[in-house]
Amino acid sequence: MQDLLVLSGGHPYDEPAFAALLDSLSGWRVTHLLHPEAEQLVGEGRAAEADGLLFYDMPGYTFADGKVETREPSEAFRRAITSRFAAGKGAVAMHHAIAGWAEWPEWAELVGGRFLYQPGTVRGQDKRDSGYRHDVAYTAEVVCTHPVTAGVPATFPVTDELYLAEVFGEDIKPLIRAQHQFTRQNFYSAAAAVAGRMFDNAGWDHAPGNDCVAWVKPAGAAELVYLQFGDGPDTYANPAVRQILANALRFTATS
Repeated sequence: MQDLLVLSGGHPYDEPAFAALLDSLSGWRVTHLLHPEAEQLVGEGRAAEADGLLFYDMPGYTFADGKVETREPSEAFRRAITSRFAAGKGAVAMHHAIAGWAEWPEWAELVGGRFLYQPGTVRGQDKRDSGYRHDVAYTAEVVCTHPVTAGVPATFPVTDELYLAEVFGEDIKPLIRAQHQFTRQNFYSAAAAVAGRMFDNAGWDHAPGNDCVAWVKPAGAAELVYLQFGDGPDTYANPAVRQILANALRFTATS
């Protein structure tokens, strides 16, 4: 039995359905920490102790009155996370974790991309806010033979939220792609949603995006797997997604 540390908080989700997903993971003793306490406990060493680490969090934001405020993580948290990767211990980041810690650019470098709630600078370039689309029914296609995709059908149906976000395509190894057009007309503006205008892309422009929804990349001396899957109960219960998550956790815990 290995120890799995799960971090969540900063973004709403169906807690009972997510708990059922975690219960489906065999061979793991799960500890689930929620922000803001998670930030403190990780800084005190909890991430270093775990065999596996799953980020399902979106920390560093405060949303209020149609505005968003961001902050950096604590120095202890930053040191704990980077030290874990430097020690060769990997992690899995899932769904909205790609939006976490907007004021910590190294987080985007570790994950392999960034979801922007507001227009911002990514790798020295000005970028528009990212796009989202809930309940997209699409076909996922495995594009790489890898331990993370072992036992997963070559194609499988998914109904989930997709992102039109910044993906560092040159740094990642694509594992699964979505058969979907990642263009601005198929997504809504995240900044408009923050301002109270859900499902709105009027006047919003965004360059075409990357259709990769699962990838692996180096993170320090370890490996990080990012899975865009994970908006809600339909995805949590999807047998292929459960297999991919279980594979990814085993891979990053032993790589």
